[in-house]
Amino acid sequence: MKLIGKALIAQGGGPTAVINQSMAGVVAEARKYSQITNIYGALRGVEGILNEDFIDLSQETSCNLEQVAQSPSSALFSTRVKPDENYCKEIFKVLKAHDIRYFFYIGGNDSADTVHIVSEQAKLDNYEFRAIHIPKTIDNDLLINDHTPGYSSAARFVMQAFSGINLDMRALSGVYIGVVMGRNSGFLTAAAAAAQKFPDDGPHLIYLPERPFNIDNFAADVQKVYLQYGYCVVAVSEGIKDSSDRPIILSLLKDVEKDAHGNVTMSGTGALGDLLTQAVKEKLGISRVRSDTFGYIQRCFLGCASDVDQREAREVGEKAVQFALATNCDGSVTIHRIGDYAVEYKMTPLADLAGKTKHMPDNFINAAGNHVTNAFKDYLRPLLGSNLPSATRLRAPKVAKILK
Repeated sequence: MKLIGKALIAQGGGPTAVINQSMAGVVAEARKYSQITNIYGALRGVEGILNEDFIDLSQETSCNLEQVAQSPSSALFSTRVKPDENYCKEIFKVLKAHDIRYFFYIGGNDSADTVHIVSEQAKLDNYEFRAIHIPKTIDNDLLINDHTPGYSSAARFVMQAFSGINLDMRALSGVYIGVVMGRNSGFLTAAAAAAQKFPDDGPHLIYLPERPFNIDNFAADVQKVYLQYGYCVVAVSEGIKDSSDRPIILSLLKDVEKDAHGNVTMSGTGALGDLLTQAVKEKLGISRVRSDTFGYIQRCFLGCASDVDQREAREVGEKAVQFALATNCDGSVTIHRIGDYAVEYKMTPLADLAGKTKHMPDNFINAAGNHVTNAFKDYLRPLLGSNLPSATRLRAPKVAKILK
């Protein structure tokens, strides 16, 4: 028996360069099936559902939909609201009123948790309904998935940014520290390693949340690199922690902000970069030391999307619709790597990944805990896409000195 009714799409959490590909994939695929009578988009995620703030995507032109698919950020806008059971009960009043039978929520592990709650509420209410989570996060921290849409494009931006930074620092010497997003997983910060083309290229040091961070060891690492190359480029995750697993940033902030999910706000301050900069100046006596906190710029930088990321983000949206109609179960679309390089998509139970975090595997991090391994570089390389820019050096020989 076919489940007939309307489909609803929403986007949650941080925006990415390719999240609209997933939305467009759902719309384009859903249009093929007569049992889906209308396709709505909820503005600002679950907030939009509660407020009945919908747009009718059935009336969007295919031409404009494709243009939006190529645009970064969340076209349906987003939310950080984390629904509880009472919130979900109110959501269901709206879903039933509008005869929503297919719910597609594009987001990360917190969004997967939301889909799980909604799915369970539907079962309690005996409401015939399909709830599908579509993966998205630049942090790449969703369990089960080999990688997640949004990560590859953000990684490409980080790689290109550090390539330019390396050229700058090599020209004038000094120390540079770039603070990259990554609360509990270091995948995005680790992507800076792809900027290394020549043996002496930065980033020379990479620090991730998966390994304890010690300020004295950090200073010693910087000094060693600086003495060897005359400059040092460092990539550091905003979520680095001390030996007691306490985020370094917490020792720097007087007033700690938290979002609706209980996560400490890390990207709205340059405190971590300032701390590390000051430590290098004071401990090593190096005057030219600079830091930047990348913050939101990594997520939606225009014109920096990976073509692999674009394609896979589109396909997870399409597969979400196919799974919703072909299977009699709710779940999350997950990406699995096969061969070198291809992917396949599977339907995974929501409980397997909802609200959980994936970390960098041990074999991706070097023994010293201050860089990545070739295994990680091999993992990352196909995700960055084609036509990556590459810097080149002069190769002309030196002229012999006459006076000295």
